[in-house]
Amino acid sequence: MGRIFLVELDGRAYRCRLCDSPLALADDIISRSFSCRRGGAYLFSTVVNITLGPEEERLMLSGLHTVEDIFCCCCGQILGWKYVIAHDRNQIYKEGKFVLERWRIEVDVAEEFNLDAPPGSSDTEIP
Repeated sequence: MGRIFLVELDGRAYRCRLCDSPLALADDIISRSFSCRRGGAYLFSTVVNITLGPEEERLMLSGLHTVEDIFCCCCGQILGWKYVIAHDRNQIYKEGKFVLERWRIEVDVAEEFNLDAPPGSSDTEIP
């Protein structure tokens, strides 16, 4: 196997929970109301640093879809799936989109908090 070169993301990103590889930008979330077997999931327009499994037909809550499982390119953890074909005309908007299961990813913490702020300070305090 060759050397892996990761695509780095600028901005608030979601990362693989196991190896911390960047996967997707928060700005690329289309929907936060998707479900998977173990809870919630997000629908993304773009995901990076993944490999795709083989296409397979899968019956989901929204109908029959042709999907490919997606895996982290670094650690190999399954992350979710990619919609290849939606067999129901009402579901065509999903084609080419990616679902990441929330329990398999985490948000980039460095973007969430101001690490340079002095302890005990808040945005509402006026000096």
